[in-house]
Amino acid sequence: MDIFLLCVFLPLVTVAWGQYSDYYYGPYNYGDNDEWVNVYRQGFNFQCPHGQVIVAIRSVFSKKEGSDRLWNYACMPASQSLGEPTECWWEEINRAGTEWYQTCSNNGLVAGFQSQYFPSVLDREWQFYCCRYSRRCPYSCWLTTEYPGHYGEDMDMMMYTYDYYIRGATTTFSAVHRDRQWKFIVCRMTDYDCPFQNV
Repeated sequence: MDIFLLCVFLPLVTVAWGQYSDYYYGPYNYGDNDEWVNVYRQGFNFQCPHGQVIVAIRSVFSKKEGSDRLWNYACMPASQSLGEPTECWWEEINRAGTEWYQTCSNNGLVAGFQSQYFPSVLDREWQFYCCRYSRRCPYSCWLTTEYPGHYGEDMDMMMYTYDYYIRGATTTFSAVHRDRQWKFIVCRMTDYDCPFQNV
Protein backbone atom coordinates (compact mmCIF):
# COMPACT_ATOMS: atom_id res chain seq x y z
CA MET A 1 0.00 0.00 0.00
CA ASP A 2 2.86 2.41 0.82
CA ILE A 3 4.44 1.85 -2.59
CA PHE A 4 1.10 2.55 -4.24
CA LEU A 5 0.75 5.88 -2.38
CA LEU A 6 4.32 6.79 -3.27
CA CYS A 7 3.63 6.11 -6.95
CA VAL A 8 0.51 8.28 -6.81
CA PHE A 9 1.91 11.26 -4.88
CA LEU A 10 5.49 11.42 -6.20
CA PRO A 11 4.43 12.67 -9.67
CA LEU A 12 2.16 15.28 -8.06
CA VAL A 13 4.97 16.57 -5.84
CA THR A 14 7.32 16.68 -8.83
CA VAL A 15 4.83 18.71 -10.89
CA ALA A 16 4.15 21.10 -8.00
CA TRP A 17 7.88 21.60 -7.40
CA GLY A 18 8.41 22.30 -11.09
CA GLN A 19 5.65 24.91 -11.09
CA TYR A 20 6.79 26.79 -8.04
CA SER A 21 10.55 26.29 -7.81
CA ASP A 22 11.22 29.27 -10.11
CA TYR A 23 9.45 31.58 -7.69
CA TYR A 24 12.04 31.29 -4.91
CA TYR A 25 14.41 34.23 -4.77
CA GLY A 26 17.36 32.24 -3.45
CA PRO A 27 20.36 33.59 -1.52
CA TYR A 28 20.69 37.34 -1.21
CA ASN A 29 23.67 39.48 -1.97
CA TYR A 30 23.77 42.31 0.56
CA GLY A 31 26.47 44.15 -1.34
CA ASP A 32 30.24 44.19 -1.11
CA ASN A 33 31.40 41.82 1.63
CA ASP A 34 28.02 42.10 3.38
CA GLU A 35 28.98 45.51 4.77
CA TRP A 36 26.42 47.69 6.53
CA VAL A 37 25.08 50.73 4.69
CA ASN A 38 25.49 52.92 7.79
CA VAL A 39 27.47 53.37 10.96
CA TYR A 40 25.78 53.90 14.31
CA ARG A 41 24.21 57.31 14.89
CA GLN A 42 24.76 58.45 11.31
CA GLY A 43 22.36 59.03 8.44
CA PHE A 44 22.33 56.97 5.27
CA ASN A 45 20.80 56.83 1.80
CA PHE A 46 20.40 53.48 0.04
CA GLN A 47 18.91 53.03 -3.44
CA CYS A 48 18.66 49.84 -5.47
CA PRO A 49 20.07 49.93 -9.00
CA HIS A 50 17.61 51.06 -11.69
CA GLY A 51 14.88 48.47 -12.25
CA GLN A 52 15.48 46.66 -8.96
CA VAL A 53 13.47 46.59 -5.71
CA ILE A 54 14.19 45.76 -2.07
CA VAL A 55 13.78 42.04 -1.31
CA ALA A 56 15.65 41.61 2.00
CA ILE A 57 16.44 43.74 5.04
CA ARG A 58 18.94 42.94 7.77
CA SER A 59 19.66 44.87 10.95
CA VAL A 60 21.42 44.58 14.31
CA PHE A 61 20.64 46.63 17.42
CA SER A 62 23.08 48.18 19.93
CA LYS A 63 21.88 49.80 23.15
CA LYS A 64 25.35 51.17 23.93
CA GLU A 65 25.49 52.88 20.51
CA GLY A 66 22.58 55.18 21.25
CA SER A 67 19.94 52.41 20.91
CA ASP A 68 20.61 52.51 17.18
CA ARG A 69 20.79 49.90 14.44
CA LEU A 70 23.09 48.98 11.61
CA TRP A 71 21.19 48.30 8.35
CA ASN A 72 21.74 46.42 5.14
CA TYR A 73 19.51 45.76 2.13
CA ALA A 74 19.40 43.37 -0.80
CA CYS A 75 17.88 44.18 -4.20
CA MET A 76 16.61 42.04 -7.06
CA PRO A 77 15.32 42.99 -10.53
CA ALA A 78 11.54 43.42 -10.70
CA SER A 79 9.68 40.92 -12.83
CA GLN A 80 10.05 41.46 -16.57
CA SER A 81 6.26 41.61 -16.80
CA LEU A 82 6.40 44.99 -15.02
CA GLY A 83 8.76 46.48 -17.58
CA GLU A 84 11.06 49.38 -16.70
CA PRO A 85 10.30 51.89 -13.93
CA THR A 86 8.59 54.96 -15.36
CA GLU A 87 9.41 57.27 -12.43
CA CYS A 88 11.04 57.18 -8.97
CA TRP A 89 10.78 59.57 -5.99
CA TRP A 90 11.32 59.99 -2.25
CA GLU A 91 8.19 59.78 -0.11
CA GLU A 92 7.44 62.12 2.80
CA ILE A 93 9.54 61.85 5.95
CA ASN A 94 8.27 59.64 8.79
CA ARG A 95 9.29 61.41 12.01
CA ALA A 96 11.49 59.94 14.73
CA GLY A 97 9.90 58.85 18.00
CA THR A 98 6.44 58.24 16.53
CA GLU A 99 4.51 55.30 15.16
CA TRP A 100 3.64 55.49 11.47
CA TYR A 101 2.11 53.70 8.50
CA GLN A 102 3.09 54.46 4.91
CA THR A 103 2.82 52.93 1.46
CA CYS A 104 4.47 54.23 -1.66
CA SER A 105 2.09 56.63 -3.37
CA ASN A 106 1.12 56.27 -7.04
CA ASN A 107 1.30 52.44 -6.79
CA GLY A 108 5.06 52.56 -6.30
CA LEU A 109 7.33 49.80 -4.98
CA VAL A 110 10.05 50.29 -2.34
CA ALA A 111 13.46 50.54 -4.01
CA GLY A 112 15.41 52.27 -1.26
CA PHE A 113 15.56 53.79 2.22
CA GLN A 114 16.86 57.04 3.61
CA SER A 115 17.28 57.63 7.32
CA GLN A 116 18.64 60.19 9.77
CA TYR A 117 19.43 59.51 13.44
CA PHE A 118 18.21 61.89 16.17
CA PRO A 119 20.08 61.61 19.52
CA SER A 120 17.40 63.62 21.32
CA VAL A 121 14.89 60.77 20.93
CA LEU A 122 17.30 57.87 20.27
CA ASP A 123 15.44 57.05 17.07
CA ARG A 124 15.53 57.61 13.31
CA GLU A 125 13.34 59.33 10.80
CA TRP A 126 12.69 57.39 7.60
CA GLN A 127 11.87 57.91 3.94
CA PHE A 128 11.03 55.33 1.28
CA TYR A 129 12.48 55.57 -2.20
CA CYS A 130 9.65 54.41 -4.47
CA CYS A 131 9.45 53.49 -8.14
CA ARG A 132 6.36 53.15 -10.31
CA TYR A 133 6.17 50.65 -13.14
CA SER A 134 3.91 52.04 -15.87
CA ARG A 135 0.37 51.89 -14.43
CA ARG A 136 0.58 48.51 -12.72
CA CYS A 137 -1.62 48.15 -9.64
CA PRO A 138 -1.19 46.26 -6.36
CA TYR A 139 -3.42 43.39 -5.27
CA SER A 140 -3.35 40.50 -2.77
CA CYS A 141 -1.64 42.75 -0.21
CA TRP A 142 -0.77 41.59 3.30
CA LEU A 143 1.30 42.56 6.33
CA THR A 144 4.31 40.50 7.34
CA THR A 145 4.88 39.42 10.92
CA GLU A 146 6.81 41.82 13.16
CA TYR A 147 10.51 42.33 12.48
CA PRO A 148 12.34 41.94 14.75
CA GLY A 149 10.19 39.55 16.80
CA HIS A 150 11.06 41.50 19.97
CA TYR A 151 12.56 44.94 20.55
CA GLY A 152 16.35 44.92 20.62
CA GLU A 153 16.75 41.70 18.63
CA ASP A 154 18.53 41.25 15.33
CA MET A 155 16.34 41.48 12.25
CA ASP A 156 16.45 39.47 9.02
CA MET A 157 13.46 39.90 6.73
CA MET A 158 13.49 38.17 3.34
CA MET A 159 11.01 37.93 0.50
CA TYR A 160 10.90 34.22 -0.30
CA THR A 161 8.36 34.36 -3.11
CA TYR A 162 8.95 35.93 -6.51
CA ASP A 163 6.43 38.50 -7.82
CA TYR A 164 5.64 39.84 -4.34
CA TYR A 165 6.91 43.33 -3.62
CA ILE A 166 7.37 45.61 -0.59
CA ARG A 167 5.08 48.65 -0.92
CA GLY A 168 5.56 50.19 2.51
CA ALA A 169 5.54 49.48 6.23
CA THR A 170 3.92 50.15 9.55
CA THR A 171 6.12 50.56 12.63
CA THR A 172 5.68 50.74 16.37
CA PHE A 173 8.17 52.56 18.57
CA SER A 174 8.99 51.57 22.16
CA ALA A 175 9.86 54.51 24.41
CA VAL A 176 11.31 52.00 26.90
CA HIS A 177 13.57 50.04 24.53
CA ARG A 178 14.11 52.94 22.09
CA ASP A 179 13.66 50.54 19.20
CA ARG A 180 11.17 49.83 16.43
CA GLN A 181 9.28 46.80 15.21
CA TRP A 182 8.32 46.74 11.53
CA LYS A 183 5.55 45.07 9.60
CA PHE A 184 6.12 45.33 5.86
CA ILE A 185 3.26 45.81 3.40
CA VAL A 186 3.70 43.22 0.65
CA CYS A 187 1.66 43.03 -2.58
CA ARG A 188 1.54 41.40 -5.96
CA MET A 189 1.33 43.67 -9.00
CA THR A 190 -0.96 43.28 -12.01
CA ASP A 191 0.47 42.33 -15.40
CA TYR A 192 -1.69 45.00 -17.05
CA ASP A 193 -2.20 48.74 -16.68
CA CYS A 194 -4.97 49.86 -14.33
CA PRO A 195 -7.30 52.84 -14.70
CA PHE A 196 -6.78 54.00 -11.11
CA GLN A 197 -4.00 54.96 -8.73
CA ASN A 198 -3.66 55.22 -4.99
CA VAL A 199 -2.73 58.45 -3.19
